[in-house]
Amino acid sequence: MKSVVISIGGSLINPEKLNTRFLKDLKKIISKQKNRKIVLVTGGGYIAREYMHPFPKAREESLIGIQCTQLHARLLSLLLKDTEEISETWKQLKKEVKKERLVICGGFKEGIGMTSDGTSAEIAKLIKADLFINMTNVAGLYTKDPRKHKDAELISYISHKAFKEMIDKHHEKPGQHFVLDQHAAKVCKEENIPVIILTGTKNLEKVLKEKTFKGTLIS
Repeated sequence: MKSVVISIGGSLINPEKLNTRFLKDLKKIISKQKNRKIVLVTGGGYIAREYMHPFPKAREESLIGIQCTQLHARLLSLLLKDTEEISETWKQLKKEVKKERLVICGGFKEGIGMTSDGTSAEIAKLIKADLFINMTNVAGLYTKDPRKHKDAELISYISHKAFKEMIDKHHEKPGQHFVLDQHAAKVCKEENIPVIILTGTKNLEKVLKEKTFKGTLIS
C-alpha cells in the first residue's frame, strides 16, 4: 500500500465545534506515514451547510461550499505541514502530487457540483492510489440508516458491483443513507480501487497498519 487518498468528512473536523481531539490524533497518525504518499481531502460539513443555506442558486452554494472545504484543508495543512498553502486547482494538485509525500486539499472550482467523495475518487484515479479511505461520522455501510433504525447491521464487505446495485436502489427510494456518492463509487469501480469506509482515528490507524478494523471494505 504505497499511496492512499483519505477523504475526511467536515463533520469530523467540526461537528458544530472544532474537534481538537480528532485533529491531534490525526496528526499523530499521519506523521508516522513516512513511506507512503498520502492525499488528504477535506469536506465542508456543518460550516458548509450553514454558509450555503442563504444562497438559492446551485452555483453560489457550490462556490461557498468549496471555500469551506478549503478552510478545513488550510487548517490541516497548518497542523500537519506548518504551512497554510494547499492545492486550490487541479493544475496545482497535479504538480504537487508528483513531488510531495503529503498533499492536502479541499474542493476545486473546476469541480463545481462535485462532492468531497467525488473529488477524492478523481484524485485516487489520478495517482493510481492503492486505497481510498472515506472517513465519515458513521462506522461504515449499513443495511439501513443506523440513525433511524436500531436493527441496522454493519456490512463489513461488499463488492463494487453489489454496492452499485445498492446505490441504484437508493436513488429509487429517497431517504436511505449511503456513505459514498454515486460518482465516487463509479470511478472506484472502473479503476478497481478498493474503498474503505470508517469512522474514528483508531480505525484509520489500524487500516494504515494493515490490521483488522471496524468499517466497510468495497472492492
